[in-house]
Amino acid sequence: MLKIQTKKQWWAGLLGSLGLSLLPIAGAPAWGAERIYLSFGGIERSIPIEALELYAREGEINSDLKSYARYFNDQQLDQLRIGLRSQVDLDAISISQFLYSPTGERLLRRLGQIVQTSSGQPGFYAIRAALILAATEPEGLTALSVLHKFPTYGIRVNLGQALAVFREVERLVDQTAIAVAAVRNQAPVQVNNSFVSDSAQLHGLEFRGSFTWQQETLKFEDASRVQPGLSGNARTFLADIYLPKVPERRPLPVIVFSHGLGADRLSYQYLAQHLASHGFVVAVPEHPGSNAEQLIALLNGQADEVADPTEFVDRPLDIKFLLDELGRRSQSDPLYYRRLNLQQVGVIGHSFGGYTALALAGAKLNFEQLQRDCGENLDQTLNASLLLQCRALTLPGRNYNLSDPRVKSVVAINSIDRSVFGQSGLSQIKVPVMLIASSADTVAPALLEQIQPFTWLTSSQKYLAIMEGATHFSTTGEISLSTGVFPVPPAVVGPTPSLARSYLNALSVAFFQTYVANQPDFARYLTPEYTTAISQAPLRLSISQTLTLIGLESMLGDDLFEVSIPTSRQQ
Repeated sequence: MLKIQTKKQWWAGLLGSLGLSLLPIAGAPAWGAERIYLSFGGIERSIPIEALELYAREGEINSDLKSYARYFNDQQLDQLRIGLRSQVDLDAISISQFLYSPTGERLLRRLGQIVQTSSGQPGFYAIRAALILAATEPEGLTALSVLHKFPTYGIRVNLGQALAVFREVERLVDQTAIAVAAVRNQAPVQVNNSFVSDSAQLHGLEFRGSFTWQQETLKFEDASRVQPGLSGNARTFLADIYLPKVPERRPLPVIVFSHGLGADRLSYQYLAQHLASHGFVVAVPEHPGSNAEQLIALLNGQADEVADPTEFVDRPLDIKFLLDELGRRSQSDPLYYRRLNLQQVGVIGHSFGGYTALALAGAKLNFEQLQRDCGENLDQTLNASLLLQCRALTLPGRNYNLSDPRVKSVVAINSIDRSVFGQSGLSQIKVPVMLIASSADTVAPALLEQIQPFTWLTSSQKYLAIMEGATHFSTTGEISLSTGVFPVPPAVVGPTPSLARSYLNALSVAFFQTYVANQPDFARYLTPEYTTAISQAPLRLSISQTLTLIGLESMLGDDLFEVSIPTSRQQ
């Protein structure tokens, strides 16, 4: 049951990460396409688009649709009907700007191999035209309006290509399940009662600590770097600082949080406040070239990609500059005087922020690995994060110094790291590391981006935590700006995000108390016994320190999943 559920989540998330759905692109009539052709080898079947429109609008399954509907259960048919009618709240200009960006074009090429024109040509241009024109319709951008605007008589769905992708998804999900089970099985069958009874805080780390805090927003300007898109101006960014109110004035350990691509400094506000309540000074900078404002600029035509490639360098430099400036304030600003221990710093980040944390910990950019992974098969990859990582190839290929000796440990949540660092880059990290993975992550797949990379770490103090059933966005709060809110759809977030956030709260406190605040007693919470004790359905939590590359390869054999779909598997 768990395996089937995970595959359903994976497919839903994969289609969501593409921003498109194969089923919706296969359904509604009129000015454009009139039939959908399903082809496999020399066999071809078709269905009138008006049959799908009739079902979407009235719930009626006519004789044309009936022969296909028998392959779906009632719940799946209901989801199809909802999907056909659901509106995407984006206008034609926003859609156009994204689809003409490098990332948008990559996604269109992937989809165009499966969804083709009536003559069997890749659907790249037809899909782009249909999406842009559909967004101008009074009913807005829906699957039905896309089909109304598809510029050929028929839409061909290449089942050979679709099945090849399906097989690769199945293989990736199966191998992830095997690796997750190996980590889970390291936990004890029963929790030692003495462990529970002796730990007053056992079920408390996920809750707010005893300290209140004050919050201040600071503006930083680094004149040595240029702001993306604003030639000649200093790189300027905001950072929220959370200062615990402790009885005596003493230096407190500092934690820096780095947000993910398209997010902002408020997206993990709950975690920043949680850490502050446990006695940490928390700093949350906003990275201007890869934040939510950058995403808005892309959709408004003011930027041509979701992140400037220089962000691979600028993000770690933002945090180094932030620490330098906080050091100066701690010498002169009465609010910060003797309140910051900047020699004991931890960094935690999500997704692109996970990359940032690992770079600061000592991981090296690996241009040779990127050259190997970003080749001709990139359009077939199932690893959406690889599209972002490959943008680092546009950087000058030199040895970048992105590490900071003040950083004593890092936590990387749903990190992107496999190709941009590779084994040789990640093996340079010498400080304690925790990688947190989600088994249903379709943006940065757990096996590719966290589980296997964990085995490449050489630090003696490393941890791999896995949330079974969680997605790339399960631990994320709302992404808010003064211009609006970017809610992540519930289907993409996954089940009970509040539980995922409580796990992150507990693990973060335990890890940073141990390796930043130098409180070794908290190491007992970084064990399989602890995660078993707090683990709840539907998101099961496991942790390991001992998974090795040899062990992973022995479980998965020579069939260890590659970064992209091999050309030999294409049809």
